[in-house]
Amino acid sequence: MLTTDSQCSTSKGSTFNRRTLLKAGLIGLAGLALPTPGLALLTGPADRERSLSLYNTHTGEGLKSVVYWADGDYLPEALKDINFLLRDHRTDQVKPMDPKLFDQLYTLNTKLENRKPFQIISGYRSPESNRKLRQASSGVAKKSFHLAGQAADIRLPGCNLSQVRRAALNLRAGGVGYYPKSNFIHVDTGPCRSW
Repeated sequence: MLTTDSQCSTSKGSTFNRRTLLKAGLIGLAGLALPTPGLALLTGPADRERSLSLYNTHTGEGLKSVVYWADGDYLPEALKDINFLLRDHRTDQVKPMDPKLFDQLYTLNTKLENRKPFQIISGYRSPESNRKLRQASSGVAKKSFHLAGQAADIRLPGCNLSQVRRAALNLRAGGVGYYPKSNFIHVDTGPCRSW
């Protein structure tokens, strides 16, 4: 029972003062300040394993429910498979992708209650591919996060693109670009921003 005087009793008979209670409250509030993906990944079924289903629209290759994280560790073989799927399809170059990107996709998938594979339009981009795309379009960044393996352009069949964008923005986990004319959104693990 909580009392209003300077001492509170616990069920085991020990006591703590208001300062201890305030510290506990501040620690609890600090937990609420965690970004949404932090909270989402610290609670619920994600604690044991995380998996993704992905389909590369350019190569026709896919991965179904690949478990890439289990019991607190990323699984190297699964990461290797995902990195290969997200390779630069123009040059066939593979680069290790930022696993935090996979965590973003996992959390996005969970929030949208999706069962279909993410369609990958672009993952890693080699400098040559990025240069060619920049020559063809003003919407391609010179220092794109795709070059560092920190970005993916995605769509989700059966989900409205604006709904996927809103869910990605709500994660507050990196950059989110909206390309409705091309029917995809961009997500990355860089600073939080949107366009």
